[in-house]
Amino acid sequence: MENDRQSHDVEFVEYVVKSIVDHPDDVKLERTIDEMGVLITLAVNPEDMGQIIGRQGATAKSIRTLLRVIGARNNARVNLKINEPEGSTRNVRGAEGVAVPAEGTPSEAVTVEAPAADAAPVAEKPKQSVEEALDDLDL
Repeated sequence: MENDRQSHDVEFVEYVVKSIVDHPDDVKLERTIDEMGVLITLAVNPEDMGQIIGRQGATAKSIRTLLRVIGARNNARVNLKINEPEGSTRNVRGAEGVAVPAEGTPSEAVTVEAPAADAAPVAEKPKQSVEEALDDLDL
């Protein structure tokens, strides 16, 4: 019964993530336990990263919040780590309105709609990994 209760966190993440992504067969979860608590590592298809992270990290933050509730019910600290797959493209727009791949990841550029000529310029942020961006959310 104890092992069954502990696996609820993985079952929850698997259900939610597979419901969101376009490639549910590519969802991989790994659960490890250490002195810090439970760590669930999530890997998805590179095309699905945007759906998992959500706008400004909202989807990932929501999943993590719900995982904390599940962990609290089982007196455990549960964290979610999302691995950035090789070849993933973050929607960082280059000068030509083209999505720029994450540093060091080989992939083809994807054309996106260029901003309107009269649109206000957006301040550029320095590039950071998905993990760094999610850590900045203070979840």
